[in-house]
Amino acid sequence: MKIELDFLSVLAQWPLLAKGVAWTLALTAFSAVLGGLVGVACAWARAYGAKPLAYAVASYVELIRNTPFIVQLFFIFFGLPAAGVKLTPEIASIIAMVMNLGAYATEIVRAGLDATPRGQMDAAKAIGLNRLQMFRLVVLPPALAKVWPAMVSQIIIVMLGSAVCGQISTEELSYAANLIQSRNFRAFESFIIAGAIYLLLAVGVRKLLTWVGPRFFFGSFGAQR
Repeated sequence: MKIELDFLSVLAQWPLLAKGVAWTLALTAFSAVLGGLVGVACAWARAYGAKPLAYAVASYVELIRNTPFIVQLFFIFFGLPAAGVKLTPEIASIIAMVMNLGAYATEIVRAGLDATPRGQMDAAKAIGLNRLQMFRLVVLPPALAKVWPAMVSQIIIVMLGSAVCGQISTEELSYAANLIQSRNFRAFESFIIAGAIYLLLAVGVRKLLTWVGPRFFFGSFGAQR
């Protein structure tokens, strides 16, 4: 049996693919920034916050880490309208991705915080820094330097997980591939091309984040690891 592949009929739909790539990158950018901030805030709460706050954050982390992303996404998009909260597919996708990344980022950042030498904090107290200044200037940068590769990997995982968002009609890359194959019945070719694009995006985003980290988030601390 001879199989004839026709990739050109898929590539002819490049505007759909380009739109899908743009949405995938946009979802990733929003989730990386907001999810990272959630992770840092929650890591601080677990490490230095009051016990009730630490317990609340721990419950959030365990809930997210022990349920499938697609369930979280469906709960936000299909469940919240029952409570009167109606969201567009794109907003629901961003919220779900931020919540998901935030939970994993919490544990990643907390591991870095736990590895911070006690002497650094004592030195910061000695020069009169308050708790916020200590955390922002002394504790967080070296903690991020230690865990940045793990954080980058988690962001890539969340980016690839955004393919699920096509299930609620978010027009990301997998949605575009599915739409193309529904038009020309070239499912094999459509998803091979989508897979290749995801691979290129993952490699590109990883290299970008690896470059960004030491230049904008933890500076010279990255050279001390």
